[in-house]
Amino acid sequence: MQMWTNRRAAAEVARRRQRGFTLIEIMVVIAILGILAALIVPKIMSRPDEARRVAAKQDIGTIMQALKLYRLDNGRYPTQEQGLHALIEKPSTDPVPNDWKEGGYLERLPNDPWGNSYQYLNPGVHGEIDVFSYGADGKPGGEGNDADIGSWQ
Repeated sequence: MQMWTNRRAAAEVARRRQRGFTLIEIMVVIAILGILAALIVPKIMSRPDEARRVAAKQDIGTIMQALKLYRLDNGRYPTQEQGLHALIEKPSTDPVPNDWKEGGYLERLPNDPWGNSYQYLNPGVHGEIDVFSYGADGKPGGEGNDADIGSWQ
């Protein structure tokens, strides 16, 4: 009978210990979560901006390849007046391309990740031609997310 009482008492003590967490334990966990959030959240928040810059660079690369094909077929890049629209529809202004590829060089002209049109310069400032986005602010120049992203980079 004595052994039965000792086991029962030990089980009662164990059950009391397993009832829940103390206030100190909860506060320590909350503090740790707060520290982790302070370190991780800023890194995660910058990812969308980085992804937009990468997407713009990929779009510009695709447009540049289409422009090179246009030049191979027609002997010259579209004029400034014809612009990037010459990649999806045959230009009607001089010089009208003789060997323009039926169906065009792109299905459609993409907008940059911030919803603005890509810019085209012929002649370019940085090369024979320039294709670029003004970045998040939609204005020339800028730094960080507002910086221009172009074919020369």
